[in-house]
Amino acid sequence: MFNQYHKLPLFLYTVLCVRLSSRALNTFEELNMTNYLERGIKELVEEFISSGKPCPSKQTISERRAGYLSSTVLAGSSPEMADEFVDELDGIQVKVYKPSDKIDLPITIYFHGGCFISGGFETHEAQLRQLAHLSETIVVCIKYRLAPEHAYPSAHDDVFQAALGIKEHGHKYGGDTEHVFFVGDSAGAQLALATALRLKNKKLWLPEKQILIYPMVDPLGVSDSYQKNGTDFIITAQMLLSGFQLYAGESERLASEKELNLLARKDLQGLPPTLIITAEYDPLRDEGEQLYRLLLSQGVDAYCERYLGVIHGFYQLSGVSESARRCIRNIANAIKN
Repeated sequence: MFNQYHKLPLFLYTVLCVRLSSRALNTFEELNMTNYLERGIKELVEEFISSGKPCPSKQTISERRAGYLSSTVLAGSSPEMADEFVDELDGIQVKVYKPSDKIDLPITIYFHGGCFISGGFETHEAQLRQLAHLSETIVVCIKYRLAPEHAYPSAHDDVFQAALGIKEHGHKYGGDTEHVFFVGDSAGAQLALATALRLKNKKLWLPEKQILIYPMVDPLGVSDSYQKNGTDFIITAQMLLSGFQLYAGESERLASEKELNLLARKDLQGLPPTLIITAEYDPLRDEGEQLYRLLLSQGVDAYCERYLGVIHGFYQLSGVSESARRCIRNIANAIKN
């Protein structure tokens, strides 16, 4: 049961302070909201603003991928693994991170983010090692096909097929396939949830728990946080929405495809205990918290934590963010407990 999470210092912020009136002061500079950002995050955002707020959606795909990879300098240190290697399951690459030589460790399947167009083992290396070390699980990250070279449902099909392969063959990594967890960030959280729904509806198996880090579940971006947090906090609304568009096309399809528009799903009942993590200054904040309420309304044992003073992508900024380091510890504890 999800009440196992009561041991964690996690809570849902249901009442937020209204710090300044946006009716009196309209621009980001006037509001000076950087004062409410965590120090390391604040420096990054101020540099972004002083550079003219460049939007990656205007870059080429190659530039966006290279930019994501270069951001890993902010990921902080990572522990050594007892073993790490790339394997192939049904034609899909996975990378395995083993924190020790113990056998029958639980398995964490990781679904990486990157707006469906970027990301992979290299962009998440530090977090994958940290998570394996802290959770004492074998972490297996899936390398799915990326847009725009591979359109919807390529990524969804890849992660589903890989999850089946990990469940079937995880014992060869020394893992206990009876204890499998899902963790994903951003577009990866979307893929994790969609995979769990496929598994449930096909009456196969389910992860023991799923942890969704700022899930990207509204392909139309209609929430208030898309408006309030959409231009000034490095990962912009247009950047996120362009990922959906490059993967699946125009808004009509995005709204109608049930594996993309997950907030429209009526079949969430029966999903495993779910922890959702959101960030205060993230365009995706509101949809993550809406998903939390939707899960509860359909009988899922769900929990949500909003991290204050941070932005989309903070989870990968352990080198400059204490919240990122705390987030990884809390995720590991949620898996262990």
